[in-house]
Amino acid sequence: MTKAPTDNLLDYDRNHIWHPYSSIGANHPIWRVSSADGVRLKLADGTTLIDGMSSWWCAIHGYNNPAMNRALNEQLGQMSHVMFGGLTHDPAIKLAKILVDISPKTIQTVFFSDSGSVAVEVSMKMAIQYWHDKQHPKKQHFLTVKNGYHGDTFGAMSVCDPITGMHSLFSDTITPQYFVEAPRCKYDQPCTDHDIEPMKEALAAHHNSIAAVIIEPVVQGAGGMRFYSPDYLRRVRSLCDEYGVLLILDEIATGFGRTGKMFASEHAGIEPDIMCVGKALTGGYLTLAATMTTKEISETISNGNPGLFMHGPTFMANPLACSAGVASLELLLNSDWKEIVQNIEARLTIGLKRCRELDCIEDVRVLGAIGVIELKEPVELSQIQPKFVEQGVWVRPFGKLVYLMPPFIISDNDLDYLTEVLYNVLRQHCT
Repeated sequence: MTKAPTDNLLDYDRNHIWHPYSSIGANHPIWRVSSADGVRLKLADGTTLIDGMSSWWCAIHGYNNPAMNRALNEQLGQMSHVMFGGLTHDPAIKLAKILVDISPKTIQTVFFSDSGSVAVEVSMKMAIQYWHDKQHPKKQHFLTVKNGYHGDTFGAMSVCDPITGMHSLFSDTITPQYFVEAPRCKYDQPCTDHDIEPMKEALAAHHNSIAAVIIEPVVQGAGGMRFYSPDYLRRVRSLCDEYGVLLILDEIATGFGRTGKMFASEHAGIEPDIMCVGKALTGGYLTLAATMTTKEISETISNGNPGLFMHGPTFMANPLACSAGVASLELLLNSDWKEIVQNIEARLTIGLKRCRELDCIEDVRVLGAIGVIELKEPVELSQIQPKFVEQGVWVRPFGKLVYLMPPFIISDNDLDYLTEVLYNVLRQHCT
């Protein structure tokens, strides 16, 4: 295999490598990263960028973290991988124990997988198999809200927004599910009877065929970065109990402190039947996810027919990834993460406030370490992103949204600079 010359690497990339939601040969600008440290990305030309994205929510401790590096190197000297069928290892056991200890108290068992989308697939299969073993084999479908996003595999696609979820091309292949309007009650508002009525009506009409409600708690991520009332989530939990339907919470983006709580469900004070986690689970070092559930669901499946759960990834509970998970969660739990996220929230609120004054801005909202600027019209990524890079920051807008989710280790000065650059670029964009 011939090696592409260094000065032609970007051309080779453009012509041979797929990037997320892109095409081969696309003319969109792309930047080559040579290294990363702390909150900074160093490009091949020597430019440094402050990372405002935590590499899509996951790099909460920043890059090249000494404690994370040490844990990975120690594990690498023992084993990087071993099959999980018939074998186990300390990193998986330690990580499972930490996850159970910090999760809602009803969550007791852990199924490891290799990505968030697969964790969602596992949760859906788990719900269906549970009801099959409870002698309700017709409960094969799912209910969710519009504007949601749960991943790009087929099961996950089926519960993403059917219009804005980027998957309408596959609508004839995807299993049809039940959708209701996304909650309109904002984070700081109560959920009224009117707000919850569509969910109640759907459950009343279809609960006999619904295995679970699946929803992103309090924060809808890639479907629009919307924050909704925790009271809505409380009422969904009550309705699931009333109509005999499981509740799956997708905490892949919201887990591990991002919203100011360890898990976003804590804003509502409720507990799920099944919970999916990923992204920040390993601090952005390696891909790993988990689907967690209750003893009742686990035991029902384990004692049913065929008496085992029908899923088993090749890289399930990869020791290297599990070691990263242990190190990342220990770093988080041994830090003052609540105060750190509160400080980020306060500075994002102050720094992004003046964006409200711009004519092209529809809304500005902040929750925990998430800051969102919603424009009235979609931005052109190929035009606006280079302007951020020129100012030394890395953000990745999409649609009408320009948003920040910085690493938790970011300094006040770097955070203030991020919000200043966003304001200045958007001020120019609005004129």
